Amino acid sequence: MKSSFKGSEKETDGAKTRELKKFLEQLPLKELEALQHDWQIWARDDQLPPNHLIKDHEQAWNIWLLLGGRGAGKTRAGAEWVRAMALGIKPITTEPAKRIALVGETLGDVRRTMIEGISGLLEIHPPEERPLFEPSKRRITWPNGSIAEMYSAEDPESLRGPQFMAAWCDEICKWPNATETWDMLQFALRLGEAPRQVVTTTPRATALLKGIIENDKTVIQRSRTQDNSANLSASFLKTVEEKYGGTRLGRQELDGELIEDREDALWQRDQIEKLRIRKTPELERIVVAIDPPVTSGEKADLCGIVAAGINHEGQGFVLKDKSVKRATPLKWAQIAVDLFHDMQADRIVAEVNQGGELVETILRQIDETVPIRKVHASRGKYLRAEPVAALYEQGRISHVGCYEELEDQMCDFGPGGLSNGKSPDRLDALVWAMTDLLLNTKATPRMRRL
Repeated sequence: MKSSFKGSEKETDGAKTRELKKFLEQLPLKELEALQHDWQIWARDDQLPPNHLIKDHEQAWNIWLLLGGRGAGKTRAGAEWVRAMALGIKPITTEPAKRIALVGETLGDVRRTMIEGISGLLEIHPPEERPLFEPSKRRITWPNGSIAEMYSAEDPESLRGPQFMAAWCDEICKWPNATETWDMLQFALRLGEAPRQVVTTTPRATALLKGIIENDKTVIQRSRTQDNSANLSASFLKTVEEKYGGTRLGRQELDGELIEDREDALWQRDQIEKLRIRKTPELERIVVAIDPPVTSGEKADLCGIVAAGINHEGQGFVLKDKSVKRATPLKWAQIAVDLFHDMQADRIVAEVNQGGELVETILRQIDETVPIRKVHASRGKYLRAEPVAALYEQGRISHVGCYEELEDQMCDFGPGGLSNGKSPDRLDALVWAMTDLLLNTKATPRMRRL
């Protein structure tokens, strides 16, 4: 009976496929193209915005938040929403949005992902609807006159002045100046009866994302990487599921879950956010700290490289994170020395537990004049990090800008290390830098400006 059922099920599916193929073969080319580009047919439910257009705008949503894993189809959903808004496609909207903002981490990200990407705006339109992209003017223009302009979270002030009916914000959890950029955009969304915005992002427990989630005008939809398996490489899915499935990182990056900070972590995101600043102040000393990997090549650990400084009041500042993956010793040494010169630093602080004299030798091959202070780890990583974490609690360390991957390590570092079991290389470099600047009483200050 079971075998017979399976056979009949396959026969039914085969008949449906043949019937569909016959139907499609009879359609004119123009209708086939229209069918191919009808997003309402092909999209999953979680890729479509709320389908109710509420006439009472006091009750309507104005933020559509798509939280999803890597490759879950967020970009396509965002681009299709912008297309519908620009062209006035029902039931998404009742009239075209003539002015739209496209906001990303950088202008390069807006162009590469939101506009020219495989799921970007230029790829999803049928030929007769395809907008004109003018990179020099940082805008795209549709045949009906609707315009979408490019903006970067690196420059919140660029959103002061323009006005829009709609906006697409991509990967907001990676934005520098996230709150300032978001606030400027909200003031700019002032055209039309009900300005709206779509936010597409892999979630991280940032203050901005938490605020958007708590907004009573936000509609939230979630998707997993696995939900988009039909459009992803099977080998990719198999590899990431085997490596990250069920882990804290996998829940965030694959399942699109908002993972809160670890309760036992030495740092919390709210703590870092409160002390974040945008501009580098006048500094007395600057150091570049290195946590070198044990090995090199494809299987090498990341090399932590962090620049930090201190002002005359004893306040520490994280200035750069130039950590690099799978680099040869000469490559990471070159990056560290270049950063030393770019920042006009006072010296390089390098851990030499693993490499001994080799670390200094490699740095000297790049620049034999660079001042180097070799440090040895006599205590465990957690014990070394505790005094630096205490300085953060006292408000004595600020981040100049946003360092996403470094801050992820900080807020996931507990007594047992990182939850994924990996080495906290970026964090180690930060700890060495701040220990040298704020906990080493033998340091000699020297006034400088960046």
